[in-house]
Amino acid sequence: MTVVERREIALVDLLDRLLAGGVVITGDLTLRIADVDLVRIDLNALISSVNEQVPSPWQELL
Repeated sequence: MTVVERREIALVDLLDRLLAGGVVITGDLTLRIADVDLVRIDLNALISSVNEQVPSPWQELL
């Protein structure tokens, strides 16, 4: 087993990297019975940190 295969990242470090660069989550969920769509949910989310370089879009509302 090489060093690359055993590389472990703490959850806090992973979250820090994701928030620093931002992450987009998309997904579709469909509940169907007998080939009839009953419920459809579409998810689009952007998760990112906010700082001086990337201001909050809700700052004007506060």
